Amino acid sequence: MRAALSFALVISASVAASGTAWSQAATCANPNALGIARTVEIDTTGGPGFGFEHFKQHDFLKNKEVLLTFDDGPWPVNTLAVLKALADHCLKATFFPVGKHATYYPEILKQVAEAGHTIGSHTWSHQNLAKKNMTPDQAKEEIEKGVSAVAMSIGAPAAPFFRFPALQHPPELVTYLGERNIGMFSTDLDSFDFKARKPEQVINTIMAKLKKFGKGIVLMHDFQHVTAEALPELLNQLKAEGYKVVHMKAKDPVKTLAQFDEAVRKDQKLPTVNQRPTASVVRTVD
Repeated sequence: MRAALSFALVISASVAASGTAWSQAATCANPNALGIARTVEIDTTGGPGFGFEHFKQHDFLKNKEVLLTFDDGPWPVNTLAVLKALADHCLKATFFPVGKHATYYPEILKQVAEAGHTIGSHTWSHQNLAKKNMTPDQAKEEIEKGVSAVAMSIGAPAAPFFRFPALQHPPELVTYLGERNIGMFSTDLDSFDFKARKPEQVINTIMAKLKKFGKGIVLMHDFQHVTAEALPELLNQLKAEGYKVVHMKAKDPVKTLAQFDEAVRKDQKLPTVNQRPTASVVRTVD
């Protein structure tokens, strides 16, 4: 508990000192930084799938190359710590935020965008879209509200990149995303960081799988505190072992659908007529 509190205080102090956190796209002060080996552009026409755990058609990584991806954010402290670790190594990653989280913390997600990372989506509320009691319309709403929420939170179109919660891919939704020209991302190497209790477990899992497979799309979660703690040393080890990081961009942005933009706006409205600022409602008296 004390270590977690200390970690949070360090990140909070760093963010306060930087003003805009890790949005600076300038030079990297780390002479031993990993850096970006190359940048690829993804054309998502027809909804291609990536990640050998589920999709076998497109393999664009060379030996010793990794693509870093983070799910379930944005989240206070943890996402900011992930951004700092990436910035320290002059790296760019791909984030798959949950729509609700994006509306909770749009200022954090904007920092992800300002730092030059690629942002896709990960549904509105992280429901498993393969559940038997979920109708096709409900599943599509989960997808589309997530897309709309991310775009509204960053104030710009996001990438047409999507990751299914729990990596469950109902065939009818794979078809739907293809019709929407949204690319689907599974993984090559799952860190299982949501099960880890110590940073070393995250690091050891990823490095062992990379040693076995030689390359891959790495799935992590900026929602997880243990991942935020593990990332600096993980990046150091990737550098030491000669791995290269690939950055991924989209050829074209995703297009949101107006009905779901409106649905997200309605979800954000509070059931009161009061529009007074908090400072006029609550004040410190002692």
